[in-house]
Amino acid sequence: MSQYILHRLLLAILVLWLVHLLVFSMVRMFPGDVVMMRLGQDATMTKESYDAAREELGIDRPFLVQYGSTMKDLLRGDLGDSLLSGRSVADELGDRISLTLHLALLSLVIALLMAIPIGVISAVFQDTVADYGGRLFSVLGLSLPDFWSGVVAVLILSLWFHWLPPRGFEGIWVAPIKTFQQLLIPAAIIGFRFSAVIMRMTRSSMLEVLREDYIRTARSKGLSEQKIIVGHAMKNSFIPVVTLIGQQFSILLGGTVIIETIFLLPGVGNMTLDAVLFRDYTLVQGAVIFFGGIMVLMNLLVDISYAWFDPRIRYG
Repeated sequence: MSQYILHRLLLAILVLWLVHLLVFSMVRMFPGDVVMMRLGQDATMTKESYDAAREELGIDRPFLVQYGSTMKDLLRGDLGDSLLSGRSVADELGDRISLTLHLALLSLVIALLMAIPIGVISAVFQDTVADYGGRLFSVLGLSLPDFWSGVVAVLILSLWFHWLPPRGFEGIWVAPIKTFQQLLIPAAIIGFRFSAVIMRMTRSSMLEVLREDYIRTARSKGLSEQKIIVGHAMKNSFIPVVTLIGQQFSILLGGTVIIETIFLLPGVGNMTLDAVLFRDYTLVQGAVIFFGGIMVLMNLLVDISYAWFDPRIRYG
């Protein structure tokens, strides 16, 4: 088990390095740079001031020199400084990570609370009104994009109810009610789409398990239907569901970028979009490492959880 985890961690480091290299290369292919974005509207900007600003930020150096310097800092645990604000990237991320994690976890909780019961009920009562309702739920969740749902939610809340979520994120431990009000609607939008995918997998996996021989054996022994479903079918059907949750969590995190922008939430997603627009290379790289690290960690936790759901699984 320990060798398996070490092997996965080494692979995770390799994946993060490749992703970092790809992003490092791509952001420098975009037209313009942070100096042009910052000074482009300045009528007094001259070529000399532009070149001096690029030299000061170190973005006038050759590509390999910039990458070598970045990797040297990264190996020391230094993500660098934001080219736009001058603050440490670690400080910029630290100010915004809390909101994004709150939003992602609340979205995941909402998605699971909706998807698991609906998926199980839809499978148990196959081809009934409950099943058709569950399928309709999943189709709607997959069909409605986050940006459309977010804009519609803002319009309905503001125009019909004259209410918008409070501004200024303080955290659930400081202001739990305000935080819940601020994140509930955005998390529900992300969670609704996420739950549709989980519900479909839960339903199909439950249908497959309910046809297994050991389920028929349990029924022949006189076990109650509730004990069969909860004690046998659900647990054995959750391996593909857990796998899907880990794989789709990256999409959930990607959804926070859109939702944070629509609802003006000061999270990592909103910060990343601004960093891309202003060509803040170091900030984009730091955000990518954050998102990539979360995804790698989730996949590792999913793999480890297999043994709990199915004791027959062994790690070589």
